[in-house]
Amino acid sequence: MNVTVRKIGNSEGVILPKEMLERHNLKAGDKLEVFFTSEGITLKPTDTEFEDQMEAARRMMDKYKVVFQKLAE
Repeated sequence: MNVTVRKIGNSEGVILPKEMLERHNLKAGDKLEVFFTSEGITLKPTDTEFEDQMEAARRMMDKYKVVFQKLAE
């Protein structure tokens, strides 16, 4: 399947065809990771559950920073 790089505001991007979005269960607002390989570019849905867990862990570590510093001694 071919797509064309297009001007989108001040950036450039590609529009993914509806069939591709449906096949991979993607919708507007979903986040994709971009990987550059020797063969080109690969897009992969972001694991939002993992990202949410990491954000919760960061908040907890910030909140209990002193406790973690004491435990590390």
